Amino acid sequence: MAEAITIAAEPRDRAGKGAARATRRAGRVPAVIYGDKQAPVLVSMDDKSVRTMLRDPSYSTRTYAVTVEGASHTVLARDVQLDPVTDDPIHIDFLRIGRDTALTIEVPCDFVNGERSPGLRRGGVLNIVRHEIEVHCAANAIPEAIVVDLAGFDLGDSIHISQVALPDGVRPTITDRDFTIATIAAPSAVKSEASEAAEDEETEG
Repeated sequence: MAEAITIAAEPRDRAGKGAARATRRAGRVPAVIYGDKQAPVLVSMDDKSVRTMLRDPSYSTRTYAVTVEGASHTVLARDVQLDPVTDDPIHIDFLRIGRDTALTIEVPCDFVNGERSPGLRRGGVLNIVRHEIEVHCAANAIPEAIVVDLAGFDLGDSIHISQVALPDGVRPTITDRDFTIATIAAPSAVKSEASEAAEDEETEG
């Protein structure tokens, strides 16, 4: 798991739409920190800091250390509200995490060793069925990615969750089937050659 990124925040006195609009007019994004059996904390964050956070594709699986008046809260961004017209961030819910916090979260897949896949070397195409996998894990042990090793897979092969080495303490939420993550599909040229070869065999037969 990556080290927590520190973000400074300021306390907010009031909740409500009017207070939130005033916060946004001041160039800040209203947010709330909740969870871990502690009282919610209303905060605001610098708009530029929030935009920097959201530019990271993995922001939803990263932990952040939100500092408020000398106190630091280790959190996950659980709900980011965007303006439907401008896509500007208008509110964030942060889940405070503790030592024993467990959660369900979607983790992106990272496909590696494509050069060691016979199917891809022969011109096959990686058909990704799941770009992310929903897992159960401890909040302090969220993997940055689920690593899917493509080495050894040939044309027509399917890669299932049972063939992926998950980190300790991480398990998929789907447990009733060995679901497919990706396949190695034959390109049209390879399919055409195979079809012609089959036709030749039938003619010769």
